[in-house]
Amino acid sequence: MSEKSPLLHYRLTNSTCSEPRDVCKHSGTKAGRGGRRSKDKPARKLGVVFGVVVPTLLSMFSVVVFLRIGFVVGQAGLYQSIAMFLVAYFIITMTVLSVCAISTNGALDAGGAYYMISRALGPEFGGSIGIMFFFANVCSSALYVLGLVEAVMSTFGIPEACISQLLASLFLMYIMEVFDLFLNLTCLSLQVGAHIYAKAAFIVFLIVTTVLVSVFMSFFIVEPIVVILPDTSSLNSTSLSTANYSGFQLHTLEGNLLPEYTVDYTTGAMMSFVTVFAVMFNGCTGIMAGSNMSGDLKNPSYSIPRGTISAVLTTFVTYNLLSLLIASSCDRHLLQRDYSFLGDINIWPPMVTVGVYSSTMSAAMSNLIGASRILYALSKDNLFGGVLALAKKTSRSGNPWASVLVSWLLIQVVLFTGKLNTIAGIVTIFFLLVYAAVNLACLALEWASAPNFRPSFRCFTWHTCTLGIIGCLLMMFLINAIYAFSSIAFMLLLVMLIHYLGPISNWGYISQALIFHQVRKYLLMLDVRKDHVKFWRPQVLLMVANPRSCTGLMTFINDLKKSGLYVLGHVKLGSLDTLPSDPLQSSYVSWLSLVDHLNIKSFVNLTIADSVRQGVQNLLFITGFGGMRPNTLVLGFYDDHTPEDHLQGKILLSSGHGMDDASPSMEPSEQRFPAFPSLRGTEEPKDLQEEEYVSVIADAVKMGRNVTLARYFNHFDREEVLGSGRKIRGHRSKTGPFVDVWPLNLLRPDTHGCVDVCSLFLLQLASVLQETRAWSQARLRLFLCVEAGCSLKKEEEKKLQVMLKELRISAQVQMVAWDQVVALHWQRQQEEEEAERGDGIQEFPNTPPQLADEYICAVNSLIRRHGAPQPAVRFLYLPRPPADTSHYHAYLHHLDLLSRDLGPTLLIHGVTPVVTTDF
Repeated sequence: MSEKSPLLHYRLTNSTCSEPRDVCKHSGTKAGRGGRRSKDKPARKLGVVFGVVVPTLLSMFSVVVFLRIGFVVGQAGLYQSIAMFLVAYFIITMTVLSVCAISTNGALDAGGAYYMISRALGPEFGGSIGIMFFFANVCSSALYVLGLVEAVMSTFGIPEACISQLLASLFLMYIMEVFDLFLNLTCLSLQVGAHIYAKAAFIVFLIVTTVLVSVFMSFFIVEPIVVILPDTSSLNSTSLSTANYSGFQLHTLEGNLLPEYTVDYTTGAMMSFVTVFAVMFNGCTGIMAGSNMSGDLKNPSYSIPRGTISAVLTTFVTYNLLSLLIASSCDRHLLQRDYSFLGDINIWPPMVTVGVYSSTMSAAMSNLIGASRILYALSKDNLFGGVLALAKKTSRSGNPWASVLVSWLLIQVVLFTGKLNTIAGIVTIFFLLVYAAVNLACLALEWASAPNFRPSFRCFTWHTCTLGIIGCLLMMFLINAIYAFSSIAFMLLLVMLIHYLGPISNWGYISQALIFHQVRKYLLMLDVRKDHVKFWRPQVLLMVANPRSCTGLMTFINDLKKSGLYVLGHVKLGSLDTLPSDPLQSSYVSWLSLVDHLNIKSFVNLTIADSVRQGVQNLLFITGFGGMRPNTLVLGFYDDHTPEDHLQGKILLSSGHGMDDASPSMEPSEQRFPAFPSLRGTEEPKDLQEEEYVSVIADAVKMGRNVTLARYFNHFDREEVLGSGRKIRGHRSKTGPFVDVWPLNLLRPDTHGCVDVCSLFLLQLASVLQETRAWSQARLRLFLCVEAGCSLKKEEEKKLQVMLKELRISAQVQMVAWDQVVALHWQRQQEEEEAERGDGIQEFPNTPPQLADEYICAVNSLIRRHGAPQPAVRFLYLPRPPADTSHYHAYLHHLDLLSRDLGPTLLIHGVTPVVTTDF
């Protein structure tokens, strides 16, 4: 806990060495750099006994063992007292097992339980629980001070029920006692290290042990006596009552077996099982005293498990044996009316007073040091910004004097709350919440199944962690539901504050390990053989050459995916044979930062290949897992348009979590992550030629993927498009943006009808876009091209309306006459095409190379004429690429003429059924 110890670079998940890094690295050179410690960070000095056993026993043998053990037996009876100890020790045993598991999974630094939780659950839960643990130690220290004051009042013969009425005469004395005590404690903490305190604590431990031995001996040596009890009914009353110490008597034991809850004479409150348990549990809350000293232990992974378990077993036996002896020898009236009766029946009464003073002072100081070390660890981690900046200050020897001072001041505030039994409930709630968090941390590490979680202490399972969590939470709400809800709400508030305002940490997040574990399990359960068309959803692979020029398309596809898989793919030309290392690793973080900046939900998949076509093939083959694989490939359109830089003036933040405006004073070397390359100029050649581009489309169709070509999305502004459809001059617009769908293959006017797989795929994508929340106000317009005067015109329209109704797609159908557009040339080509199809079924239907440009330009003009008002996006039918590669240029030329100047347009070719009318 003192910062004189070297900062360990090992984390909880790296458990191969429990020594500091310099020792492990230079184990062969004891002299020299590897064997020397820095002057400002002396070596750790505490072992199992001085560092863990003694602090833990002193924290547990404090107020309860001397001042409240009779209270517990007198109120609850022997049976329920033993049941309380069993419940309490069941909870702390489960917690101790978790503490031992975490502490033996790697080297620990200062902070104890806070360090364990924060490095396991991440900064949000770690910081919030750290604050709760800090307050728990503060309140616990105040509780021990109140126990000391109670003992002082009893020593001077002042009735405790009358303390509240002695404000005039005792307030000054009370404040002076507390001030003097904590002034000494503070000075001790400022001037000496924890190792000196541990040696001093050992002397106190010997005193407390001697007192306990005398207490046990007194039950066998002291003869039955009558104990005189002060009258607590009023301040001025001097009448006395008596109670019996009978020695070992069967009738005394029988009278103390069952519970007899009555009013607590120090608070005037009626007692019950849970209120007595809350007081008793404070005798079990010292189990973290050893782990709080983790920064000062020679070997925390070795000392904490052995020392903590030994201390817990010792206190459990002591408490139960002492309860049995008290129940067998002390009258119930004595136990309920005199909490300091152990001094009255001792062979030498001042011995118990010495034990109370020693144990409470030592426990108070132990909690003060524990609280200060936790506060210091929180300030070092900088989770709360400058709020805890003062707590970072240390003395020359490394002692955090500022943290000690802040802790001392807060203890003074808590002392004004009043009685020991009142604070006991609050302390118990805080400690139970911390213990639940420790069990949760261990449970999360166990469930995550991380290979690096292999603690040397193996006496735990997820069952013990779960039982510990349930036991802690159950007792919290049984003791005081309001306090429990309040503490949990306060913790959750701290979690949110740290999450949104705290810095980014590199501790590792257990949530990521748990998510990975669960995702892997569910991916294995996602069986592609059970796929059904009614559960189809778009799973998109968007190929991005340079993200600087296609941010509009990336945001649009994010809307189109409809909670499906969305992957950004990129191919870097090159070969690993000629490179010293993988160049994609350094740029991956930049892509993730871009995803955060655009606020899209997508994965990133990068590859390196000799050609773009090969890279796209690789991505189509390997992207995704199991049933989560892209079923739709989206490509930017191949044209001569000069790309525009939409990230101009943006730089990657060093945190890797977004983009920011570029600062003129920032040097390129200050950018931690490499920026995306500049866009090509107008005269620079493309990385992809026409033939290879069409080959990529053909490859995707061969692999059973739907293909979409996106054009003019460099002008697409999502906020402008959706904003215009939502609000007009502060009022909600009744009409949203239009989405036009042309389901007919406009390059094959001889085809009849529009209901084929590709046409239905267009309708499905348009409907999916409309169903998203952002596009919910969009209106679909469906254009069906027919011949004017055709007898089937009304029949086709009726058929289309019925189909839309069955598919639950809301769209406005418009019949478009295109007789003047269809050239006679198509009639002459019909017989030739039928002859070609009669020779056999071709794998790739040919788009006729004789297609006239005049016809395609006329179709383009037809689409533009029927585009009023201007739609936000158009969906057009994309024909399959020709089988003959020599026709690739003509195919691409026809697509260019068809979609020219149409605004944001998607040319879509679907190959898989995506709609059904069955439920």
